[in-house]
Amino acid sequence: MKTLFNYINLQQQILYLFVLIALLSVILTSCRKKELDIQQNFPFEVTVMPVPGEIADGQTVELRLAIKATGNYSGAKYFIRYFQYDGTGTLRYYNNPPYLPNDLYSLPKEEFRLYYRSSSKVTQTFTVWISDNFDNEKEISFQFNSSD
Repeated sequence: MKTLFNYINLQQQILYLFVLIALLSVILTSCRKKELDIQQNFPFEVTVMPVPGEIADGQTVELRLAIKATGNYSGAKYFIRYFQYDGTGTLRYYNNPPYLPNDLYSLPKEEFRLYYRSSSKVTQTFTVWISDNFDNEKEISFQFNSSD
């Protein structure tokens, strides 16, 4: 009877020892880094308010855009560039000078308005790319049919 009792205690002792070794190995291997991992790269979406489908030569259309990041990181910077495929016109940020195609411009706000001014009587198509300083990028295409 005493041997059976010692055998059970030995099994419990081995089990406790195994659990202790496993616990220590998890604790010691999970704390190797001395710095915290802080997520800074937050993907984003761009929302656009509805725009008219037609535009006349010389007419200006307001484009309202908002950048919606999945997280909140104060170091995120956003940039914009555009390229016009069909027609001619200018795109500008508020009262700033018109953007040049394919040039990268800084966006000071996450909610902003762009103004597109038509200078042709044909269908106009252009694409706007909004990117951040973590190489995330969104593409938004606009097409305006001529109302002339």
